[in-house]
Amino acid sequence: MAKRSLSLNPLRRWLLLRFASDGGSLSRPRNRRKVFEQAANVVCTENVTQALVGKNGKASYREESVFDYQLQANPNSGSLKLVESRDTRKAAFRDSSRTLLITNGFTSMLLIIHPSYETNYTFEPAGEELIDGVAFAKINFKFVPGASSPAALQLRGKNYPIPLSGTIWIEQQSGAVAKLVATMDSSLSDLGLHGMRSEIHYATVHFHDPEESYWMPMSAIIDVETARQHWRNIHRFTGYKRFRATIQVEDLETKR
Repeated sequence: MAKRSLSLNPLRRWLLLRFASDGGSLSRPRNRRKVFEQAANVVCTENVTQALVGKNGKASYREESVFDYQLQANPNSGSLKLVESRDTRKAAFRDSSRTLLITNGFTSMLLIIHPSYETNYTFEPAGEELIDGVAFAKINFKFVPGASSPAALQLRGKNYPIPLSGTIWIEQQSGAVAKLVATMDSSLSDLGLHGMRSEIHYATVHFHDPEESYWMPMSAIIDVETARQHWRNIHRFTGYKRFRATIQVEDLETKR
């Protein structure tokens, strides 16, 4: 009798690999939601470079800023949302004659593997790649037309979902996400946007009390192009710490 092989969705197979220590239970949507919620509540230092790129591909003008960055998970709406906040530590010198790009929220791109967005993409294996002696599995993802997207362009106060396709690099030994590259799947030329590319690098960050490890973004390069302009923003994240909120409730005696 011929043996029957079990074919798994590449994303599911990665989840089983990544969380083999708990029997693959985090391939279940409820447990996977919990991982995203716990990993998101962090604070760190964010260094941002906003640049204008010339036709030679090099920056012709740039501004540098430093922020205290906080990322929190908000699952109360029924689907997980990642909420960012920034407090300026070092403001950039502003040249009011130049228009620069503001990029935020791209850390939520990894939500494409979250149960709330997973069905909005198709996933296919894309082979393996050896980088500095480390083996990585590659998984391509493609946006399903008409589905919701975790990425959006905000223009004149209105959000326009951006259809993204790309590749995820996963370290084979640990199963941790190492890199995500996403490009705009179709042109939004009616809005003046001709192209967008994001490259986000991740690394495992170890937290204490309790002892836990999560993959967190270390850097991100965002390129956006219109017919006349090319912007490139570079974000770097360092000094991750767990964010804790404590609430004190006191009994107040009403005096009559």
